Parts: sequence; C-alpha cells; structure tokens
Amino acid sequence: MKVAQFHNAGLINVGLIEGDSLIPFDFEGDMIDFINGGKTAKSLRAEAIHLDKVRLAPPVTRPSKILALGLNYKDHAKESKGTIPKVPLIFAKFPNSVMAHNDQIKWNTRVTNKVDFEAELAVIIGKTVYDCPEDTALEAVFGYTCANDVSARDLQFGDGQWVRGKSLDTFCPLGPWVVTSEEIRDPHSLKIQCWLNGQLMQDSNTGLMIFKVPYLVSFMSRHFTLVPGDIILTGTPHGVGTFREPPVYMKDGDEVVVEIEGIGRLANTCLTT
Repeated sequence: MKVAQFHNAGLINVGLIEGDSLIPFDFEGDMIDFINGGKTAKSLRAEAIHLDKVRLAPPVTRPSKILALGLNYKDHAKESKGTIPKVPLIFAKFPNSVMAHNDQIKWNTRVTNKVDFEAELAVIIGKTVYDCPEDTALEAVFGYTCANDVSARDLQFGDGQWVRGKSLDTFCPLGPWVVTSEEIRDPHSLKIQCWLNGQLMQDSNTGLMIFKVPYLVSFMSRHFTLVPGDIILTGTPHGVGTFREPPVYMKDGDEVVVEIEGIGRLANTCLTT
C-alpha cells in the first residue's frame, strides 16, 4: 500500500493513497507512530480527499537519523572517476534537510552557488534492529520512497567531508509517499530517473547498486541501532550535474523531478535568496 503524511489543521496525519485520492486513517499520530502502532491495525475514515486538495508532508518528519551512501552505483563511480568502495561509504544528512513533494528547495547564494541533484531510492526502517543478519534484513524495512540528495558541491568538495554540503535546510526532499515493502518485491529492479526543467538528466536502474539493500541494512545495523523512521538513502546513479561537461547546477525557478518505478514522482522547485 501507499501511505502518506499530510498536513491537517496544524497537525501531521497519515492516510492511504488510492489512485488520485488520500483516505485518512482513523488514527492520531504521524508516520513513526503509525509504524510503531502496527500498520495493519488502522481503519480508514469514510471520506476520501482528492490529492489536489491535500498538502503532503514528508513521508517521515522526525527521523532519528538519515544515513546516506556515496558511490553506490557503478555508473556514478565511473563518471566521478571514483574508486568503487570495498565497504559502504556512509555519510549523514541532518533531519532539518527533510522536505516534502511540491515544497521548495531553498538556498542562500552567499553560502553556495553549485547546488546539484541526486535521484535516490530511500529505505524507511520499520522496526528496531541491531546487528541484524543480511538474510533477514528486509524484515526491518517498512517501505520505500523517492529522495533527492541535494548537494552543495562547492561546500562538499571544499570541506573534504560531506555533511555541511548535504545538510542545508530543504536539501533532502522525500516523497511523495511511502510504498510499503510488500509492494516492492525486488528493490533492485526499479527504473530511476531525474529530470531538470523537463530534460532527462539521470536514467538508470537500482539493479546497478554496488551494495544492495539487505547488505546495507545489515551493515549499518552493525554500527548503529536502526529505529522506526530512520532513512537510508541508497546512492545515486550517473548523470548528476557536477560531472557533466560543462557542469549543470540548479538555479532559481528550476523544477527538479525524481521518479522511481513502482513508487511515484517527487517534484520540487528551487528558490534562491
């Protein structure tokens, strides 16, 4: 099923997506409360709301951590002239970077002028796990969503580490909703694409991941306890702006769209200050 968070009278509520409508669950709380409470136990309210009349929130608004992967696609490692890592290259994005479908990616041009897009499959953790075996790791996954690992390349490459350039406010668009794990039988056979102002920039498949989702969940849980609502960004394929000739960076007024097969379409516009 597709589950979304949405704004409702100053609160964040959870609903079921069916076609072009959202049906609120008869449940008070956000996505993490929903996951912890057992997703199958929630009944639906009678009324459906057309998505045109709904303001979606990010699928998770208070993750304890956002763990991200660098160089996790063979084609991206090649375009960046990077060495394929022998173990996952993990960095963090701060929760202040999370934003929703149709919200604006914002940045101050005094801070950065090289803002790039990165289409990614995001994994939403559904239960507390520590040091879980790889063969049972998918049992810890609640579902999947689209992500854009927005990156200030001048900060990222200038700092020599990635946290600042990856964690500016609004630099982690997620959405539009979560598709629960039983609907995605194989997270490594999904078409993943990114458009900038209607031009196709990234066109790949999650099958090109170097480290697959079960391994990533197992590996990360060996080092950090994973809890419901934690987000894992699984890396981006080739086609990002910074490695193009000439480089292509996002600018004020641009629209960037991430689309993943079986999940949906995450669209955001850009605003500079």
